Amino acid sequence: MDVRPIGVFDSGIGGLTAVRQMIRLLPGEDIVYFGDTGRVPYGGRSAETIVRYARQDVAFLRSFDLKAIVIACGTVSTTSLSVLRQENALPILGVVGPAAKAAAAATLNGRIGVVGTKATIRSGAYESAIRALLPEAYLVPKACPLLVPLVEEGRVYPGDPVTERVAEEYLSSVRAEGVDTLVLGCTHYPLLHDVIAAYMGSGVTLIDTGEEAARAVMALLKERDMLGDAQRSGDRRYYASDSAEDFAAMASLFLGSDIAGRAEHVAIENY
Repeated sequence: MDVRPIGVFDSGIGGLTAVRQMIRLLPGEDIVYFGDTGRVPYGGRSAETIVRYARQDVAFLRSFDLKAIVIACGTVSTTSLSVLRQENALPILGVVGPAAKAAAAATLNGRIGVVGTKATIRSGAYESAIRALLPEAYLVPKACPLLVPLVEEGRVYPGDPVTERVAEEYLSSVRAEGVDTLVLGCTHYPLLHDVIAAYMGSGVTLIDTGEEAARAVMALLKERDMLGDAQRSGDRRYYASDSAEDFAAMASLFLGSDIAGRAEHVAIENY
């Protein structure tokens, strides 16, 4: 048994979709979450800047005695995972590998779409990971930069004319390619599941990167005999680099529960 917490970070609050799945699958685990809300979004920044930010995020989380870290951010996973693993001794998981594995297993016709931030799509990381598992896959990547701000404005529900119009604009070319599987390559995107599913149609399987990352964490902890006490309810701590109050107000959308008064501010530039 290992009762140390799991660290989770994202460029903002989207990674809370992974935390929500971790709470569901691993209710006894303590979790420390950091959202870099003061510097969000990472998606349009250079790879060098993203790596620098990611190093600071990890340095803050490592001020806790962690047993593992989850990069609940597609952008950081695609640009910084290998660097962070080289520089840190504890297990660090990203969202790309688990989602790629799920997509390769789910597709029936070998045609897989990938949506994400500009940095994620530019990196080609999902395509590389999927092709390593399914060399014959036909991949359709698409950058969708406006989806993150829509989610963070709470505009995630079917019937919202702006959200549906933006989804159609981005996804029309992906749907036209006949994909039967679509990787939601950003942890914000599961909040748009119903909008995206309605547009893509019932024949398309959506891969939730947050859920697949949570499953990967669970498998890792089981394999290494590092699970916590399943008989207790885990403690969760939340930190943000901008307003803790604003973070907590938005977090309920991602977590499905209220964390008012439970988020704290951290000066991430000090790490």
